[in-house]
Amino acid sequence: MEYSPGAEAAAPDEIGARRSARLRELGHIDDEACRRFTGAIEFAGRKWNAAILLAGVRGARRFSEYRDTVHGISDRVLAARLRELEADGLIERHVRPTTPVTIQYTPSTRALQLMELLQPLVEWQRADAGASVGISDKMGT
Repeated sequence: MEYSPGAEAAAPDEIGARRSARLRELGHIDDEACRRFTGAIEFAGRKWNAAILLAGVRGARRFSEYRDTVHGISDRVLAARLRELEADGLIERHVRPTTPVTIQYTPSTRALQLMELLQPLVEWQRADAGASVGISDKMGT
């Protein structure tokens, strides 16, 4: 049984039954899958990762373009994050032997997939922003 956004028009008991059924379905996630999910969420939510990937999706290629697009990031942190994202297969580093050497960074196919997967979360947050209490208030942050 799936929960649908329009279900609020149903009787409160019916809504509660639908939510309970959906929660039981979600409860069947095994521990290993939960650890992988947690790791993926922590990686995607790590400070600067999403902003750097979004900058790449929007066309940044050179280090200076990433720095100009990702406001507030230091050169040291940007360089470290680009190395980490490259090691994780989300950023591809291209070196051209020109004088001086030209280095470009592009999002990989995996990065594009990740950004597509994060889009529903962005939409959920946008819809939640219209509520009377923001997500940070709900979470106590």
